[in-house]
Amino acid sequence: MAVGLFRSKRAYNWYISTVAAACMVLYGYDASVFNSVQGSANWVAWFNHPNQSLIGGINTAYTVGAIFGGFFLGGPVADFLGRKVGMGMGCVLVIAATFMQAFAPYHNIACFIAGRCIIGVGQGIALTAGPIYIGELAPPHIRGKIMTLWQTFYSVGSFICFWVNYGCTEHAARLGNWDWRMVIVFQLLVPCIILVLLPTLPGTPRWYIQRQNNVEKARSALQRVRETEEEVEEELNQIRGALEYEKEAISSSYSALWKDRSVRKRFLLALVLNAGQQLTGQGSLNSYSTIIYKKVFTSASQISLINALNATFGILFTLNAIWIVDRFGRTFLLEVGGIGMCICMIIIAAVETETPTLPNGAKTESVGIALVFLLFLFILFYKPSWGATVWIWTSEVFSMNVRAQAVGMASQTQNVANTIFNQFFPIFLDNDGFYAFYFFAGINLLLAAFVFFFVPETKHVPLEEIDVLFGGSNHHTQGENMLVETKLGLRPDNDETVATEATKPVASAHIEDSKV
Repeated sequence: MAVGLFRSKRAYNWYISTVAAACMVLYGYDASVFNSVQGSANWVAWFNHPNQSLIGGINTAYTVGAIFGGFFLGGPVADFLGRKVGMGMGCVLVIAATFMQAFAPYHNIACFIAGRCIIGVGQGIALTAGPIYIGELAPPHIRGKIMTLWQTFYSVGSFICFWVNYGCTEHAARLGNWDWRMVIVFQLLVPCIILVLLPTLPGTPRWYIQRQNNVEKARSALQRVRETEEEVEEELNQIRGALEYEKEAISSSYSALWKDRSVRKRFLLALVLNAGQQLTGQGSLNSYSTIIYKKVFTSASQISLINALNATFGILFTLNAIWIVDRFGRTFLLEVGGIGMCICMIIIAAVETETPTLPNGAKTESVGIALVFLLFLFILFYKPSWGATVWIWTSEVFSMNVRAQAVGMASQTQNVANTIFNQFFPIFLDNDGFYAFYFFAGINLLLAAFVFFFVPETKHVPLEEIDVLFGGSNHHTQGENMLVETKLGLRPDNDETVATEATKPVASAHIEDSKV
């Protein structure tokens, strides 16, 4: 058993979370790969010099695939087949689509676009299952720290892609068409590693009970990640109680997303936060930083190096969330991040638009350095806040009956926002230049205000008790009462697991508590 290789349960928790968070490497790499290959003259020639509208369409193909995967496939796959199966299925689709992109026939942009669409479907499925898996197995007191890995690995994906691209750009004359193919082929690395390591991970106890009514498998999974038997039994009881209440008093189907007022409220909040994450300006920077920097610099190698350094610092900046997200809380980070990004965008727009442009279309070296510094400063504010914290908040606020579908749909509003905005951003940038950054400044200020007035704090709250923050009942307590009533014969026994020998000690303990 893989847990035997680790000296402590906490180390094993970090290991399984790291494997699950590696799904985000797929997203980070792919968000950067098309950005990278756009700078290759060989790629442009191979696909017959696509215009800006077609470039936007290629990005849209990916996001449409991701939206379809996240909205319609991610939740059902994670719920009915399991979180691990969801991650594995997403990796398989990414591998297949990578080959389609890397070896698309000459001038056959349709094959490349189809690969982008399929890779989006795969990521939509994997990015639904991954954060749910981490959220359901991580102990509450370190859940925020562990979930920080999720956004960190996005930066790791960008880091790998941009440095590979930089190396290929430096040797483009010798590599020929492999200068862009190599960048795409490297996308195979991480999904292959994930598929190899998935069998060493436990399933989630909540899924075992919710879908299989198997308390023993749930107990076995918890024993691999919790320090004591008392913790295991307490969490098992919380899970069973919450599921019993959700099944009896709310709905065991996805209809609770609009029927239950508390769930509906947090779902709408999650939609706004996830869409807002991409409208901060980071979504456009990830997809179009190459063409943005072309307005400042003329050297393709220099632009590749800046992108690579940006991704490198992105990892370090995201890691800041590990020590602050559970100390200061989710809402504090979102508010400070929004205000900081707003100020950065205002200064970036002012510096570029109010300084002279050289005859070759570039800026002076000092202006270029200032803009790169400011864009890096923007990333410093974004990564631990709207980068990492939005994923943390989204993965932990939903009750079990709707968690997979809600996380899948909410997270894919990122791609909905990207699809809408990135389709016309290249035209926006061509027509208005860096004045476009004033738009991002206004959005960031509005997002910070939205969090201040509407978003509750969730740090350290157990998953089964988080409903109370949104005006709902405590699913754990209500479910416990139902289980006790069933045991005492005061209500019908609708859950076969309650009657099993495995659950008798837990039920008995709560009967004693109720007597006291």
